[in-house]
This record gives sequence, C-alpha cells and structure tokens, in this order.
Amino acid sequence: MSHTPGVRQAQKEQTRRALLDAGLRLLDRQSLSSLGLREVTREVGVAPAAFYRHFPDMAALGVALVGEALGSLHAVVREVMAGGTADPAPSDPSGPSDLIDRAVALTVAYADEHRAHVRFIARERYGGVRPVREAIAAELDRFTSEVAAGLAAQPESAGWRPAELRVLAGLYVDHMVLTAAAVMEAPQDDTAARASVAETARLRMRIVSLGRRHWPKERAAGADGTGGG
Repeated sequence: MSHTPGVRQAQKEQTRRALLDAGLRLLDRQSLSSLGLREVTREVGVAPAAFYRHFPDMAALGVALVGEALGSLHAVVREVMAGGTADPAPSDPSGPSDLIDRAVALTVAYADEHRAHVRFIARERYGGVRPVREAIAAELDRFTSEVAAGLAAQPESAGWRPAELRVLAGLYVDHMVLTAAAVMEAPQDDTAARASVAETARLRMRIVSLGRRHWPKERAAGADGTGGG
C-alpha cells in the first residue's frame, strides 16, 4: 500500500514543501544567488538528486517562492480597492481617509504574517537571479493592473487617461512594497518604530492622493509638457 500512486504523490508533495520551507529559512540570512543546492537538501535531509525531481535549478525554487510570497497578496489588494477612494476628504485635506488607514493596516498585518516571504521579496526584487527578478516584476505588474482597474472605476478618476492611472497604480503598489519592507526593519517589540513606519506610510499615500486630485487640472494647464494636447 505504501507504493500506491496516491501515497507516492503525497510523499512527493511533502518533499517539495520541505524544500521550499528550507529554502525560505536559509534565505532569511542570505541571498538566493549565494544559496547552494546542497545547503537546501542538507537542511531537508534528502540527497541532492532528489532536488531535481521538483525543481530544475535554484532559480526555479526562487520563482516558486515568489508565487507563494505574492500570490496571496492579490486578496489584500482587492480588499483595499473595495474600500473606495484613497483621496483625502475635501473637508480635511491634511488627514488620511479611512481607505488610507485600512491600506496601511492591511499592509502591516500582511508583512507581520508573512515576514520571511516579505524579506525574501525585498532582497530579491533587485537581486542577482534574473528569473526571480522577472517573476517578482511580473507579479507586481499584475498588482498594478488590478489597482489601475479599481482606480478607473472611481469617480475621482474622471479626466484621467489609462496610462496615467497605471502610473498612479504603480506608485501605490511600490508604496505597499516599501511599507512592507520597512515593517521588516522595525523590531516587532519596538512600538514607537512601528508606529513611525505606519505614519510615514500614511503620509506618503496622502501626498500621492492629493496629487491625484489636482493632476487632470495641472495636465490641462500644460504640466505634462504637452500644452494640454
């Protein structure tokens, strides 16, 4: 019975999971370009040959980790976008809206819950393993498309061109990544440092949102260098 297809498949999935978990643990202390295949298999307790039954090389393991690290973040993006506009309220343009507060809170919570994955993405986004960099860029591009689509549905986007909304969406996505990385740098028991990270994140979003409100008018006045054409 131990050799039935179902049991073998379960064992294979278990080994793959163990390799991913081991890689993530080891990458907490080093970059993927410096991590050796034998280090990972030694951590799991399997022969190096077993690695190749799951991944063709270390880059493929890194790409799989990218999928894990960023895949579940799509739900967070959708939850943020479901809250409406990030523009400050006209009656209080200096204060953050509920959406800004919620976006920052969700980002911080996600970073706390997925610390190892966030640290991996922050390190490898501009790291030395090209397939991993490209996988991260592709996922962030998907986030940008999702945010741009959400922004386009908001009344505040009247007068915005699609290309402009995509740039704005990219700013919000980059902000989310930067905030998550900053959470990693703040000790979990340092309340003041964590509060500072959150406040800086809210301020950045507030500034971007204020710019969003005024951009179409500035563009019409020739702020984009086209003379309003």
